[in-house]
Amino acid sequence: MRSLGPGIALSAGVAAGSYFAEPVLAKALKEATGWSYTLPAIVIALIIGIALNGLASRPALQPGITWCVKKLLRIAIGLLGVRIALSDIIELGLSSALLMIAAMSVTIAAGVYLARWFKVGDGYGALAGAATAVCGASATLATATVVPSYSQKGADVAFTVVAANAVSTLVMILYPPLCVLLGLDSQTTGFMLGATIHDMAQVVGAGYAVSEPVGNTAVIVKLFRVFLLLPAVLAIGWWFTRSGTEHAAAKVPVPVFALAFLGFSLVNSMMPLAPDLLPVYAPIKAALIQLSSWGLLIAIAALGLGTSLTSLLRIGWRHIAVFTGTTLVILITVTVGLLVL
Repeated sequence: MRSLGPGIALSAGVAAGSYFAEPVLAKALKEATGWSYTLPAIVIALIIGIALNGLASRPALQPGITWCVKKLLRIAIGLLGVRIALSDIIELGLSSALLMIAAMSVTIAAGVYLARWFKVGDGYGALAGAATAVCGASATLATATVVPSYSQKGADVAFTVVAANAVSTLVMILYPPLCVLLGLDSQTTGFMLGATIHDMAQVVGAGYAVSEPVGNTAVIVKLFRVFLLLPAVLAIGWWFTRSGTEHAAAKVPVPVFALAFLGFSLVNSMMPLAPDLLPVYAPIKAALIQLSSWGLLIAIAALGLGTSLTSLLRIGWRHIAVFTGTTLVILITVTVGLLVL
């Protein structure tokens, strides 16, 4: 703790500051402009962390910050499994599930190939593809654990987290009218929103802004995408592992966080079969969800602390083009699939 404590404390302090700043900034924005928008704490933490990069570069802080990014991040991702239940996924139906799997696979592959086209590296392509296909910031952080290290990796991860939130907010406004324009019914609209918007918060906002049934469907579809976080990350890790010179850097046999994610998902799915245990399980589940949320928040704060503003400024239009491309790929694939089915 003498070695790790200072860096962990700084990361936790940034996370706590962003948590309390979130409602304050939302209130100030509404009073100043009348616009109701909440900048997520995870983005605030990233921004504060980047601003404090000079302080975080001190040697005494580095071990703890590195531990948060590498170890705590994996723990938090493993705990995400407690939010997933297989019964919610089964309600989708086989055709809808297959469409979602196909759209996500195409999007991740498109991210890599678009990154090659724009010459920004396969690593960033995998990050952008996963963030778009699965669940924004959480998928970005999980994918970062299996993407080989390279000089710009920290900046690419930070940029992808910010881009996922920004684009999600934009499409949250644009996609509901698009569904009306396409003549989609309530259930199909919910599927469309849940299948194409990156972050859960914006899925909820877009879905329930239309109606409660649309919101319910959108959340279930989004949960299915989150459930596929594990196979998506393992597939990306396997792809890098077999790619020649990067084999050793990307070798991830079976990440412990992946087994934990799967284990928690299975336990959460089986709990309805044991109603007598639910009073005991419910508070444990709530506590694990809080631990997961705070773990991710502290990890993203640490990521920001380890990212210099100079490296972010080197990111140009090519990164934006790749992320825009993956967003369009999943939108077009899902739309075409819904119209055909």
